[in-house]
Amino acid sequence: MNLPHNPISLDAIRGDITHDMVAVDTLIRKRLSSEVILINQISHYIIESGGKRLRPALVLLAGNHFAAGKDNMLEIAAVIEFIHTATLLHDDVVDESSLRRGRSTVNAEFGNAAAVLVGDFLYSRAFEMMVSVGSMPVMAVLAQATNVIAEGEVLQLLNIHDADTNEEKYLKVVRFKTAKLFEAACRVGAILGNAPPADVAAMAEYGMHLGTAFQLIDDVLDYSGEIGETGKNIGDDLAEGKPTLPLIYALRQGNDAQRASIRRAIENGGRDEMETVISAIYATGALDYARAQAHRETKAAEAAITHLTDSVYREALLQLCVFAVERRY
Repeated sequence: MNLPHNPISLDAIRGDITHDMVAVDTLIRKRLSSEVILINQISHYIIESGGKRLRPALVLLAGNHFAAGKDNMLEIAAVIEFIHTATLLHDDVVDESSLRRGRSTVNAEFGNAAAVLVGDFLYSRAFEMMVSVGSMPVMAVLAQATNVIAEGEVLQLLNIHDADTNEEKYLKVVRFKTAKLFEAACRVGAILGNAPPADVAAMAEYGMHLGTAFQLIDDVLDYSGEIGETGKNIGDDLAEGKPTLPLIYALRQGNDAQRASIRRAIENGGRDEMETVISAIYATGALDYARAQAHRETKAAEAAITHLTDSVYREALLQLCVFAVERRY
């Protein structure tokens, strides 16, 4: 299949699940409701901040491809978004982030304690919703995914300020922390559609590779994106001392002076070395290398689902591979 070279919009990719996405958003608002005023305030703040809603879209695309029942599919799509949002709330506290999606983070706006506790509320509400669906296979996938994501968070914490973090360690964090929920979203969509085990495994593999590609491009955009498009401060990862792939590659390929500067930046955090480090990243071709790795991941994602029967939903999944590496936000 020849995929379009020019970037395609996310709205166009989701065109055939537009009504389902609206239904998921409605369900999210309903399930976020609480008698506790602060939870409602923060929930409203989260909803208004938007987001790509990629993970619920994956549930819907996979589920619709295999003709899953609507009610359970919508519920699980909302569950996936709750789990994702909970991880973001906790992430921003750990990273001391102040900006996400172009707005102040919940922790910056309401405080760390409120962000952590509402994150906990989202996790518990997500599991409450899973129980209502009544599918043990789906619950097993999402419970395991939530556990792996937490392990990924801890692994990333161990890598912070460690200039000796290698590509293998970095990719393990990506697979655990980011790609796992993409994988789970695709897997549960297929399970809800009673797909054959081989097709469930194929969808999971697709999601894992797609999620890895998304994170790789996120790491590229941390040094090359525009704040108006990414909604995040440029160089946040460096300021937090996170050794992402562009830094790891530049450390490997740079000259002595460049390596020394990057090492100091990772070990100390902050933005003092920002200009020098970004210069080294460009000089060593680190961003091109990270993009090339992202392309490898999307090619693997495409290959995983080439055997599936053709449908508008499979086409959208393939188009997401293009969007993943061409995007600017």
